[in-house]
Amino acid sequence: MTPMEAMPAKDVIADALNTTTLKQQLYQSQKVYKRRTWLLVAPLLLFILVSFVVPIASVLMKSVANPEIRAGLPTLTAMLSRWDGASLPDEATFQALVSDLRLARANGQIASVAKRLSYESPAYRSLIMHTLRAAPDAQSGTRAALIEALPQWGDVTVWRSVQRASRPLTSYYALAVFDRKVDIRTGQITHLPEGQALYVDVLLRTLLMAAVVTLICVALGYPLAYWLAKQPAGRANLLMIMVLLPFWTSLIVRTASWIVLLQSGGLINGALLHTGIIDKPLVLVFNRVGVYIAMTHILLPFIVLPLYAVMKGISPNYMRAAISLGAHPFTAFWRVYVPQTYAGVAAGGLLVFIMAIGYYITPALLGGPGDQMLSYFVAFFTNTTMNWGMAAALGSQLLIIVILLYIVYLRVTRTQAELAAH
Repeated sequence: MTPMEAMPAKDVIADALNTTTLKQQLYQSQKVYKRRTWLLVAPLLLFILVSFVVPIASVLMKSVANPEIRAGLPTLTAMLSRWDGASLPDEATFQALVSDLRLARANGQIASVAKRLSYESPAYRSLIMHTLRAAPDAQSGTRAALIEALPQWGDVTVWRSVQRASRPLTSYYALAVFDRKVDIRTGQITHLPEGQALYVDVLLRTLLMAAVVTLICVALGYPLAYWLAKQPAGRANLLMIMVLLPFWTSLIVRTASWIVLLQSGGLINGALLHTGIIDKPLVLVFNRVGVYIAMTHILLPFIVLPLYAVMKGISPNYMRAAISLGAHPFTAFWRVYVPQTYAGVAAGGLLVFIMAIGYYITPALLGGPGDQMLSYFVAFFTNTTMNWGMAAALGSQLLIIVILLYIVYLRVTRTQAELAAH
């Protein structure tokens, strides 16, 4: 007979009730703990939501938002939403066009309307600006008068373009950053002409320059971090301060300093000329070489720090054991030590690459016209032309690239962790 069978039924029921009560108490305590945890992190989550998520979402919306025509020509927009697009609109639609344009001119919105329509075709800007001059004073006969004075209004293609531009969302900016557009005649997506295609080359250039800077930083930062990790604690801390010293200087100051060092009459060319290594000054500034040098100098600490943190935690006994078992020191280093630093290389390389693709000041000051990266055009559309749609679409490219890199990094680190566990 088991102990449970020997116990009275009343005691068994009491033990079951006690067990149920303990489970309920444990559940309640865990629930209270989770609630307190969420209350503690709620201010941080709210701060991230307000200062990070909401601004990014609002910027992303600008890359597809299409408010100019809807705000400047509201009556025409409502009428075109019901237009079949097969034949010319009726007299009422022409009258709505003229009345909306007059109201837009009075409200100072006609320039934004003309600008938005010029994205569909450059000829539409002058068409909008000349429409009010050709419009008759009387309401009747507006259609015939406009078509006679400006034959473009008699083309269904123009009205289809206006209808497309009046929709609440647009694909214009997303297509433009990939050198595509909607053909106004066929409505199909086509490539931009050779002389107008620009942004795909800029994107590829940005990725190439960021990749080159990342590889240079890895090549220079890995031996530096390895050397620092082998130093005594006191000396390593002092040397690490020297590595971090550039952080205490403004980015613009560091970039301007490289202009002084790399220019034709600068210190580097002067030293090379004085020693007889070169006969004439090298062109090291206002080209890609200068951009690579300055960006590498600025971003190098960002790969040294994670590498140093990983290398400092690697026990030297692994290398000693491999060598004692007959492995060559280089083989032991390459097959035993280096694989343990992959996490640091991945973290540092990803950090450098993400920061490099968003660089603006250094290429703008040290590079030439063919060395400008994607962020330069984001700043151009934001500050110069005030085209927030294009700026947001270009910024979306960078955001998508960063998210994809982060997903790749998570998968790589998870795979390495699974391999280490097995």
